[in-house]
Amino acid sequence: MSLRHRVPVSTIMTKNIITLNSTDKLDTAERLFKENNIRHIPVVEGDKIIGMLSLTDLLRISFADGAYEDDSEVETVVYNMFTISQVMAKNLKSISSDTTIKEVAEILAHNEFHALPVVDGETLVGIVTTTDLIKYLLEQY
Repeated sequence: MSLRHRVPVSTIMTKNIITLNSTDKLDTAERLFKENNIRHIPVVEGDKIIGMLSLTDLLRISFADGAYEDDSEVETVVYNMFTISQVMAKNLKSISSDTTIKEVAEILAHNEFHALPVVDGETLVGIVTTTDLIKYLLEQY
């Protein structure tokens, strides 16, 4: 398997990004996760990323394991107790669109998170996840 070493992350990243604002409610976030079948949503102010909300973060606060299957009232109460700002990851590592896929793989392999925002200047231009990476690697075989 010969990977083309200089392929930029822009070739595999998601460009039409679903985002949240810090003022959005957590049940809005849950709806976006479900409707779009995604696991990470950047939190933005304008074009600038200020945090990343993951489905795991959301599930962690809706502590009942079964809560995700049925829209129970308990979940709504829990969601109203927290804000997106409280739940999102704030110290984000970001990459630029010309970062190579190999570099992205190394970053994701050595960290506990599974998504990286792609930022050019201060503008959020994409998001790349471990899933994007795996799909790319499978296509190389």
